[in-house]
Amino acid sequence: MHSLFKTIALVGRLNTPALGDPIARLAAMLEGGGIKVLVEQDIAQEHGITEYQKVSRDHIGKLADLVVVLGGDGTMLSVARLLAPYRIPLVGINQGRLGFMTDIPLHEMEVTVSNMIAGQFVPEERILLETTILRDGQPISTSLAFNDVVFSRGSIGSMIEFEIFVDNQFVYSQRSDGLVVSTPTGSTAYALASGGPILHPALPAITLVPICPQSLSNRPIVVSDNAQVAFLLTRGQGARVHFDNQSDFELHEMDRVMIRRYTNSLRILHPHGYSYYDMLRAKLRWGEKLL
Repeated sequence: MHSLFKTIALVGRLNTPALGDPIARLAAMLEGGGIKVLVEQDIAQEHGITEYQKVSRDHIGKLADLVVVLGGDGTMLSVARLLAPYRIPLVGINQGRLGFMTDIPLHEMEVTVSNMIAGQFVPEERILLETTILRDGQPISTSLAFNDVVFSRGSIGSMIEFEIFVDNQFVYSQRSDGLVVSTPTGSTAYALASGGPILHPALPAITLVPICPQSLSNRPIVVSDNAQVAFLLTRGQGARVHFDNQSDFELHEMDRVMIRRYTNSLRILHPHGYSYYDMLRAKLRWGEKLL
């Protein structure tokens, strides 16, 4: 088997019994082609896979040339944030329905992956957001987000009040349930559900989408991905900031959250013939007749 990649790591969604057989089949196929196979240690333990070198997620980026993710977009998100510092490309295999990022059907896995590692793929660069939370002017937490950084109201249910600055220029003050600051990748996630635009992944842009704003004149805006966005919480007990809906941090009034494009982009490899618009039609069911 001709391969552009010498070492390939396999990562899967946890607590998914049906993935044991596909992971074993894919690993055997790759090893049979002379490729060194690494299996994420939690997945290996869950499915009793002992034939291949185990590796923690934190160390995959130091050892692999390519990572194949089996599961869904949620698994892809968590792996993407870990691999972004290493510039390791990802391939996504979807266990169930077509994903926005995991676009290879499980039943086509072997043939498609074999062709892709031989060079038949469409590369795509995706940006991430780097976030720093400042309290009393001092940084207290940093995080990465692949889809979005979401500010939400607290558990008491009251709207939050905040101010937005772009490149140190005041943009607006807002009272709402929150705000979605999204990459183009995340424009088809929470931002879309909140009324935001769909951005092509290649666009150098960040979108700010209000969540149920009190004023109907507050609309989504799109800024350059070179811009720095600052969120200042002026009122809101228990308000939180969420990163890809997989981790979060409680905010205090007058906390400032600085958001900018992360230095590295993430490379996703799609099968030969991939079309972003084909994927959108399939996922959003454009053109289908409504019953």
